[in-house]
Amino acid sequence: MNKGKIAAFAALCALSSHVTAAEPVPVQAFANSNKLHSPRLSPDGQHLSVAADFGDGNHALLIYRLQDMQQTALLRLPRYELPAQIYWVSPKRLVIAKGRQMGSREEPTPMGEIIATDFDGKNQKYVFGYQQSTRTAGIDAGFGYIEGVPEVRNGHFYMRRLSMGTNRSQLYDVDAERTTARLVADIPVKDLSFTLDRAGVPRFASGTDDNNNYLLYAADAQGENWAPVSGKELGGKFVPYSFSADGKHLFASFSEDGGPSMLVKSDLRGQDRTVLAKDDFGSVGDVEWTAAPMEPFAATLGEGKPRMVYFDAASAEAQLHQKLNQSFPGMYVTYVNHSGDGAVSLLYAYSDRDPGAWYLFDRKQMKVSRLLAGREGLDPARMGERRPFRFKASDGVELDGFLTLPSGVQQPSRLPMILLPHGGPHAVGDDWAFDTDAQFLASRGYLVLQVNFRGSKGRGYRFEQAGYLKWGTRIQDDLLDGVRWAVGQGYADPARICSYGASFGGYSAMMTAAKAPDLIKCAVGVSGLYDLKMMYSKGDIKSTRYGRNYLERVVGKDDAELAANSPTSLAAGIKVPVLLVHGEIDERTPFAQARAMKDALERAGNKPEWMAVPKEGHGFYKEENNIAFYQRLEAFLSRNIGPGKP
Repeated sequence: MNKGKIAAFAALCALSSHVTAAEPVPVQAFANSNKLHSPRLSPDGQHLSVAADFGDGNHALLIYRLQDMQQTALLRLPRYELPAQIYWVSPKRLVIAKGRQMGSREEPTPMGEIIATDFDGKNQKYVFGYQQSTRTAGIDAGFGYIEGVPEVRNGHFYMRRLSMGTNRSQLYDVDAERTTARLVADIPVKDLSFTLDRAGVPRFASGTDDNNNYLLYAADAQGENWAPVSGKELGGKFVPYSFSADGKHLFASFSEDGGPSMLVKSDLRGQDRTVLAKDDFGSVGDVEWTAAPMEPFAATLGEGKPRMVYFDAASAEAQLHQKLNQSFPGMYVTYVNHSGDGAVSLLYAYSDRDPGAWYLFDRKQMKVSRLLAGREGLDPARMGERRPFRFKASDGVELDGFLTLPSGVQQPSRLPMILLPHGGPHAVGDDWAFDTDAQFLASRGYLVLQVNFRGSKGRGYRFEQAGYLKWGTRIQDDLLDGVRWAVGQGYADPARICSYGASFGGYSAMMTAAKAPDLIKCAVGVSGLYDLKMMYSKGDIKSTRYGRNYLERVVGKDDAELAANSPTSLAAGIKVPVLLVHGEIDERTPFAQARAMKDALERAGNKPEWMAVPKEGHGFYKEENNIAFYQRLEAFLSRNIGPGKP
């Protein structure tokens, strides 16, 4: 693609930000989703691959020559398919695992298909998948997942064959050019991931069973004689990441008694551990890695803005990274990846107000150059601060969360407030990074409250389990305790509070409205689930054994309890205005969920506002649908608790 076409694509990604300070940030700026994702630097530092979202479910892989940012290839994928994994296997060749996404709020689901291409778009091959017409080196058609690449790129990659109904975990060394493969590990336990040593020998395999019990297996130095390793033997949950440069130690995540995970260095048995990073409140976050031979040199700790902890603050790598952070005031800077020789690195910098951009760092010249931004048109100076806080829930448990303030507000005082519960609810949480919903609401003058209630990620498995079977009880109490805390601090006007959320957040929006009519004055549910029992008969979660076990573990099966904790059963107690928004082809929370909530409210004499969106799933692909939703949301909130209301 020539420079003119690149500029045209950039124009599609951008929205004009030339508006006067008195005008609100245009709705379109928030509805315009990230257009670029997952860039990766080639091993020789000469090219950059990036996943592109052209909108309306259309995705592609783009490759740029870094010398002049000239595009060398554009690989379009079928509609609703996207590059879920992208790996450079040599300076000239990449492998891509395809994924499928049926809604903007869903994580892509791997399709099990792997394709390969050269940097110039030539020599494209279907490497492995369920649609292959011939066997790949004796492997029948199936579903593959890219497990990693050798440290020195030789055109090969490691592929885990997905179990898909079989009780085996198999790992192959695959030649991406010849499409030949060699079996290197085979364990009679399904759905395990592998950790390889510096020589490419699989030494550990880990995963969970259908009941979410953690499993760990270890092999000998030849990658054979696999045997289970018990948590009791190690004293906790031990998840190996990688081997040290000398091959004598392991870097791993370790958690005691289901508490927050820490980063450790251990011997090859997982014993004799040295703690590299630890926080008593929350788990270790991002880990920063050196160039080859890759080893961790820093990690982030704590809630709020990520706090970087360097294992050896006097080391050259730590001092260099600190200087890079200082060159981006108020932002968080992380390495994405490095060239093979470490001469150049790809950086990502973001903040609570800035969705972020990618930069090329030339270590020899000590020069940082901006390459790409996934999203344009949002002026960070006009966004609101995301301020972390902690508070004690009504039963004494300490929780954390975020307040997003309207731009320019330093000390919130009796502002109209939106309670914004996150989805999930498990393995999901709110953090300091840019949040589109929160920033949109703050741009309209609302204080936005987000609470990491029990069940949220980031504080260990014990904290997650504390939310199991308590979706309608303790989790909602945590959210409402957060509301009462904000009111007690004088931040929120108790007469102007609305709850709004998507997916599980939509469930919480209705539940909090039913449980606390004295506090919640309106409620908005997007792609929500409202009838817990329906999850057993409709939707994609029930389609696998793991999913069915998940429902029994976290929701329960007692019909009386399911009814007592379903918004559809509590509709008579929801007296406030309600807006329901749902995609008609949602597979995660089917459209029937919204229909059931609408019918229940109407029977109770509270007809909700209604926005059904054809041909959309769990969240919306089409920009015009996102614009229409934000406009509808803005008008609904303004009528009920708007900033101009007394």
